[in-house]
Amino acid sequence: MDLDAELSALAAQEDLPADLVRRLLQHPGARRSVALLRRDLTDELIAEIIDLGSVRTLAANSSVPSRIRARFAEHPEPSVRCAVAASVRDEHLGLLARLAADPDPSVRSFLAMNEHLPAELLELLAADSEVSVRSSAIQRWRDAPDNVRRMLLTDADPGIRSDSVRAFAPPADLLPGLLADPATRAAAVAYAVPTPELAADPDSDVREAVAAHPDLPPGLRDLLAADQDVFVRNAIAARPGISRRQCVNRLWPRWSPMAPLPSGCCRSVAAPIRVRQPHRSRRISRGNRPSPCSLRLGCRDELLSSSCLRQDVHGR
Repeated sequence: MDLDAELSALAAQEDLPADLVRRLLQHPGARRSVALLRRDLTDELIAEIIDLGSVRTLAANSSVPSRIRARFAEHPEPSVRCAVAASVRDEHLGLLARLAADPDPSVRSFLAMNEHLPAELLELLAADSEVSVRSSAIQRWRDAPDNVRRMLLTDADPGIRSDSVRAFAPPADLLPGLLADPATRAAAVAYAVPTPELAADPDSDVREAVAAHPDLPPGLRDLLAADQDVFVRNAIAARPGISRRQCVNRLWPRWSPMAPLPSGCCRSVAAPIRVRQPHRSRRISRGNRPSPCSLRLGCRDELLSSSCLRQDVHGR
């Protein structure tokens, strides 16, 4: 451990003498640890931390006295108010209401993600005029009451409607409208009965959702196994009960080691496989990237695709 890390760790230890804590404030890394983590900060130490320019870090410390936190909630820098909104807990409703009415939407977004926010303020933020704030409320409030769910599932913004279907089980009376909405159809498939119409939808996301449905009938499974989209075939390959031989013979019947990559795949596994709409973008991360064999075969399961190649294509 280097000196900077050692000083930062020392600054977070309990029962340090006040004079040692004050000396540690002169080191930037240790000062951040003091400002963020210590629960025994005196008014003198708080004033010195502010003078040294670490007010934003200090505002994120949930142990700062309420009267100091109230000052931070009125700070001219939005980043300081965001830190307060993210860390506030057990405060009086006046301070929370002030943050919920902050003119900067980033402050309200941070507040919406705060785990200690009461339900009445969450409901207020779920109806916020800014899309980003409503989106944060969806991420945070997975147990929202029925009236809030209905409001978000029928929101004017397609991204909010899409996120809401993925976050909440929709009421039965809203399901037909969600299936008719291009923005929510793919996510709503999970709550519907798979039909030939959905399996033939021009949107490949919808067909992929049908392919992953737990109650997919065998006839639709076989139909989607020959789908032109590799992600749809992947969803079929990942289903329980699909054998290795089916994975090769049915899902990729004309595959050969020298065949070009299928449509929808990139030629370099270091690049994204497909560019989707912003609110439905799916990319393969560096830590979860399939091998070229997996891409060619159209299998999402690395072990399954490798096994298919060894045992079925090469006969071993």
